[in-house]
Amino acid sequence: MSPDGGTVDRTRIRVRYAETDQMGRAHHMQYLAWFELGRTELMRAAGVAYSALEREGIRLPVSNVQIEYSGAAAYDDLVEIRTWVSDVRSRTVTFSYSATRVEDGDEIATGSTRLVCANEDGRARRLPPHLVTVLQELLEGTERDVTP
Repeated sequence: MSPDGGTVDRTRIRVRYAETDQMGRAHHMQYLAWFELGRTELMRAAGVAYSALEREGIRLPVSNVQIEYSGAAAYDDLVEIRTWVSDVRSRTVTFSYSATRVEDGDEIATGSTRLVCANEDGRARRLPPHLVTVLQELLEGTERDVTP
């Protein structure tokens, strides 16, 4: 469960060699891609694919990113990304994340991304009611495991 009791997506990723740096650790930028995967899988599991939102003219660009690294993942490590909705406002939604190395259970990073709702021209707009409903259900929901 999320700290507030909402729905949590659990997506597992095996660190690929191409994702590592010269020190043999997953490069810090990979966590953004992993968090994005967690976010899209959480939304997909809730019945909302990003591609469907885009067909409706809804865009959700990232307006803020925060990541705190507390450990590292190496090539071939299995990493679990926990993703949940932590805030819903009229024009924004915030997702939070926790990355854990599965083999030993150590949390290696936490973070959040805030997305702003925009139209096709990039102008901010209110989140549509059907999307607010889904996001509120995720914020208040029950735990769900999803593996792509």
